[in-house]
Amino acid sequence: MLCFLGFVTLIAALGYLITPDSTPYSNEQILEIRLQKPYSKVTFLAIQKQQDIKKKNFVDKMINGQPSLFTSVPISKHWLSDDSIYVELLNESPPYNQASYGLSDVNFQIIQKTYYLGTDRYGRDVLSQLIIGARVSLSVGFVSVFIALIIGVFLGAVGGYFRGKIDDAIMWFINVVWSIPTLLLVIAISFALGAGFWQIFVAIGLTMWVDIARVVRGQVISLREKEFVEASKALGFKSLSIIFKHILPNITGTIIVVAAANFASAILTEASLSFLGIGVQPPMPSWGTMIKENYGYIILNEYAYLAIIPGIAIMLLVLCFMLLGNIIRDILDVKDSG
Repeated sequence: MLCFLGFVTLIAALGYLITPDSTPYSNEQILEIRLQKPYSKVTFLAIQKQQDIKKKNFVDKMINGQPSLFTSVPISKHWLSDDSIYVELLNESPPYNQASYGLSDVNFQIIQKTYYLGTDRYGRDVLSQLIIGARVSLSVGFVSVFIALIIGVFLGAVGGYFRGKIDDAIMWFINVVWSIPTLLLVIAISFALGAGFWQIFVAIGLTMWVDIARVVRGQVISLREKEFVEASKALGFKSLSIIFKHILPNITGTIIVVAAANFASAILTEASLSFLGIGVQPPMPSWGTMIKENYGYIILNEYAYLAIIPGIAIMLLVLCFMLLGNIIRDILDVKDSG
């Protein structure tokens, strides 16, 4: 499972460099080849576009993709005659299935593409959508967990250390947020911020800090009476210095375990919001959006894999982070190491 996590992270980082469809958002729609089965091979007449399209550098292409330099025309047959190339268009009926292009007028090439996971109903490459969707899921996890850690660790540590009215106020706020169903709170924040890529990161992060705050508060309460904390007070260290330099390093393992679990929750939440249509917005691919667009095929059976494949990807990625949290917990467990 950890190998799978490393593999997903690698392909998400490389992104458009390894996707069969390297256009932005892997959104090249060719309706003539919609719903192609896995491992389908399609021949194209690739005609160079007339407009000037700037070729991007290595890093820019990896992050944002490269607009296609060619117009892809799916064909079933082609032949040369005199100064023209004649083609039979794929999935067109006679006499509309033939076209010709002057050799002196267009710059073209004949290419064959293999669609390893087939195409969806818009003629997009499913494998490319899956790879870029992995980038979205991992990005949501990292950014939202980072936001949740900043808020949760600070409030939990401050409340657990100072206790009294400060702790009461923080616990009241935690309990209020805790009482609201997470998905409903994320939806409300999403509506307030607007649907979009970065907005969904913030919305999920602002709802996941409660678990971290409660755990950190409990750990800080148990450590604030320890001898090393009393010694730090006696030496004149300030309260915030004691919290962040002496107490928090002793509960890093616990925080990492909770963060790993929250990472898995963030991926599920993003997929759920995208499935509902209020998460990452098209044309940006998301595993949740892929399920939404294709879940109707599950009843038809023939193209059920279009919804099942991203569902399995979500399940495996969430399982990997849960196992990672358990492994880290076992490694950092002082009782077991003895």
